[in-house]
Amino acid sequence: MSRHLGTLASWRTELRAGNITPAELVRNVAQAIDKSDTATHAYLSFDTDKAVKQAEQADIHSALAGIPIAIKDNICVYGEPARCASKLLENFIAPYDATAIVKLKASGGIPFGRTNMDEFAMGSTGANSAFGATGNPNNQTHAPGGSSSGSAAAVADGTAIAALGSDTGGSIRQPAAHCGIVGLKPTYGRVSRYGLVAFASSLDQIGTLTQTVEDSGILLQAICGHDPHDSTSSNRECDDFTSGLGRDIKGTRIGIPQEYRTSGNHPRITAALDKAISTLESLGAEIVEISLPHSEAVVAAYYIIACAEASSNLSRFDGIRYGVRAANPNGLEDLYRRTREAGFGPEVKKRIILGTYVLSSGYYDAYYSRAQKVRALVAEDFRKAYAEVDYILGPTTPAPAPKLHDSAMTPLQTYLADIYTIPANLAGLPGISIPCPVDGDALPVGIQLLGRHFDETGLLTVAHAVEQSLNV
Repeated sequence: MSRHLGTLASWRTELRAGNITPAELVRNVAQAIDKSDTATHAYLSFDTDKAVKQAEQADIHSALAGIPIAIKDNICVYGEPARCASKLLENFIAPYDATAIVKLKASGGIPFGRTNMDEFAMGSTGANSAFGATGNPNNQTHAPGGSSSGSAAAVADGTAIAALGSDTGGSIRQPAAHCGIVGLKPTYGRVSRYGLVAFASSLDQIGTLTQTVEDSGILLQAICGHDPHDSTSSNRECDDFTSGLGRDIKGTRIGIPQEYRTSGNHPRITAALDKAISTLESLGAEIVEISLPHSEAVVAAYYIIACAEASSNLSRFDGIRYGVRAANPNGLEDLYRRTREAGFGPEVKKRIILGTYVLSSGYYDAYYSRAQKVRALVAEDFRKAYAEVDYILGPTTPAPAPKLHDSAMTPLQTYLADIYTIPANLAGLPGISIPCPVDGDALPVGIQLLGRHFDETGLLTVAHAVEQSLNV
């Protein structure tokens, strides 16, 4: 893996010192994309001239100092494509900025490049894009993870300094683990969803993909905050998320769920978890075994809830208001049918059908209503756990990155790849994945820390301490 671009924090220092201008930095990133992205296909498009013009107006004393940030293709940037990696939105241009982009620009960041993804954020491999799969920069025959595949691969490959993604059931943390970078999903409501094309509205959250924990805190600081356009946006003040970095974590109680230590984990995942536990113990943290008893039900509950919400959210794509339209329809129903048949990919169709089924009058109580009850039980599991511990440690994924287009992977196996990341979305908790080097092949693996609602500052403090010790 080649990271030929520096960190967000280091570039901010260079820009403020006058050693480089924001416009020059944008051109450097564009050159890196030209050089490397043909193999990885992390980007769907990028507009260097537009970004340079914005960079020429950037304030180097702002929080992001004119640094270019890659943007997942489901986050609206005014005047740029917002295709969600779908043929249905192939020609759609965003008519406004998402609130996260408004805040990014106000903080001196330059949105630069639309990154590839699983179509409408549905998938965990990066292979479900209508415009071609993204490759893992560590081994391009393997998946980078999804759905924020392009954002993760770009940061890992050195074609982005940092990136924004979205996380519905692990779509930031899982590709971060597979690509060997840091992925942060904030507390639900911490970052506005206005301008994020909805997959499952009660689960979706914009977050960060970066090279370091420090960069995650810097970038989150730039995009967080209340938004009156989003009724689920929290009015809680943003903290200084990097204020605890370098702080001693002695005495911090770290919970290890017994359900996360299973024979189903790949040996390198088990080794990574053991290494992380040893590292935390060496830093003076107290390790406590805990239980999250409803862990075995999270995948089933998630896919019922997420698909139900997707079937509702994606009903707006009907060939009339957005995107492509079937030619010469024979009535309204024919227009809907042929537009969606041509525009949606197989995974999206599968989830819409499942979501429609579980919401139907005969099955609503049997499936959707019960899934929501399980969701409440999962949240209660965490509430009880946090009465005993400060943070929870576990694997990010049960195995390293699978091969792209692996015919041996069943849909169920693919869905189970999110088994450790889904609980944070169901409960609305913040979670971060950090790389954990272990012996074996070149594919990275990650470990995940989960915190209480709105405790990103503490979560980043512990993650940074582990990161620094692992990299010594």
